[in-house]
Amino acid sequence: MSSSLPTSTVTPPATPAEASGQMSHREILEALSGLLLAMFVAMLSSTVVSNALPRIVTDLHGSQSGYTWVVVATLLTMTASTPVWGKLADQFDKKMLVQSALVVYVIGSLIAATAPSMGVLIGARAVQGLGVGGLTALVQVVIASMVTPRERGRYSGYLGAVFALATVSGPLIGGLLVDAPGLGWRSCFYVGIPVAVVAFVVLQKTLHLPVVRREVHIDYLGAGLIVSGVSALLVWVSLAGNDFAWVSGTSAALVALGVVLLVAAVYVEMRVALEPVIPTRLFRDRTTALATFASIMVGVAMFGATVYLSQYFQIARGMTPTRAGLMSIAMVGGLLVSSIVSGRRITRTGRWKRYLVGGMVLVVIGLVLLSRIDEQTPLVVVGAFMAVVGVGLGATMQNLVLAVQNNTAQADMGSASAVVAFFRSMGGSIGVSALGAVLSAQVSDKVRSGLTALHISTDGHQSHQIPDLKSLPAPVRDVFEHAFGTSTGELFLIAAPFALLALVAVLFIREVPLRTTIERADEVVGASAR
Repeated sequence: MSSSLPTSTVTPPATPAEASGQMSHREILEALSGLLLAMFVAMLSSTVVSNALPRIVTDLHGSQSGYTWVVVATLLTMTASTPVWGKLADQFDKKMLVQSALVVYVIGSLIAATAPSMGVLIGARAVQGLGVGGLTALVQVVIASMVTPRERGRYSGYLGAVFALATVSGPLIGGLLVDAPGLGWRSCFYVGIPVAVVAFVVLQKTLHLPVVRREVHIDYLGAGLIVSGVSALLVWVSLAGNDFAWVSGTSAALVALGVVLLVAAVYVEMRVALEPVIPTRLFRDRTTALATFASIMVGVAMFGATVYLSQYFQIARGMTPTRAGLMSIAMVGGLLVSSIVSGRRITRTGRWKRYLVGGMVLVVIGLVLLSRIDEQTPLVVVGAFMAVVGVGLGATMQNLVLAVQNNTAQADMGSASAVVAFFRSMGGSIGVSALGAVLSAQVSDKVRSGLTALHISTDGHQSHQIPDLKSLPAPVRDVFEHAFGTSTGELFLIAAPFALLALVAVLFIREVPLRTTIERADEVVGASAR
């Protein structure tokens, strides 16, 4: 067992605030500007392409499965890499790691922008996901290194605002680029590169944290087993029902492979790894265990259902990508207001559980309401239902991380923050894959029955493929609009029970008032004793 004590310490020139052990509000905001730009890039990578996906899939001759995997590829590599980035943050220079994640993101964006086929695009999105995983985990870790949990509520509000801005502006920017003459969907992958460059430069100038170097043992075996096991299960839920039957030899082989790999990963993390990617000791803390479970359920419900809203607006409602992007304002507006207001009130009072519980209640209600939509639901009503979900998510997502960080020692802050992000992303990956498979199967059945009712032969018709609606006769177009409209509503009904499970987990979390120091009391006492 290697020692976790620092073997050498290298500290950059200290500012006056650093010399006193605390960064001033101005210094925090200066460093935060670069971190928020990095987080904006991470969020933009998925939102800017959302409204372009139907056009991308049509141009590259993809299918509903391809549509799903353009999203899942990013979620998968982001999920798998997040705990690795978090572990590295406990061992290396955090600023260097954030900048490295930005470079990886840029490389993936350049490959995606020039992709000649769906296969290359999916691979490029996987590279993007590696960078996004780093940014998602590291921004939270760096903020936790600068700001006490009590004050973190206010700064978490800023993160929520950036998330909302990226979620609103991303689809709008993507829609405008897709519709603009001479640009098209490929420009959606170029647009984040200048922001990433600016974030890199700003972080170089403003972010100054102590660098603690110690003997490093990276758990490559555990990380490999985790990503392999999750990948096998995601391939199964994504392709089953279209490429092979749910009950078949292929299904059994993929499920067995995934389960065996994940069991092996648990064994390696508990018994073999000197410094596991996901330290199992973290789950001895009740708050961490429950918040992690809630994060998985929120990921399934949030990513699994909402990622297909853009497809609903464009196919079931016949909107352009730009108009579909405008519809996201309803959900993100609620998220923006909720995250800022809840963050400031948490900083003022130090109490956070009421916002978690209230937020999850609203998410459950919003998903149940959205389960009632179809291709004829008034858009004002759809927008109101989306706003309810947005308000709930704004009070929930950042505060789950905050609750875990408040109970975690500073030495484990990177791993603990990454664990919550990891399991939320894993839930999202599973949700997108599973609900994408359900959507494909439901649309396929409804299209076939609709075409049969019109006395149109379905022999050789690939009803799981996404059509170009403009080229279809009006009666056939109505069949596809009805299929996508009703099937999307059914997705939210499937997602609602997962949100309900997250609510139950949140109810059992024991509230601990937010501490007013960077380190826990036992760490402060231990340091003074040395």
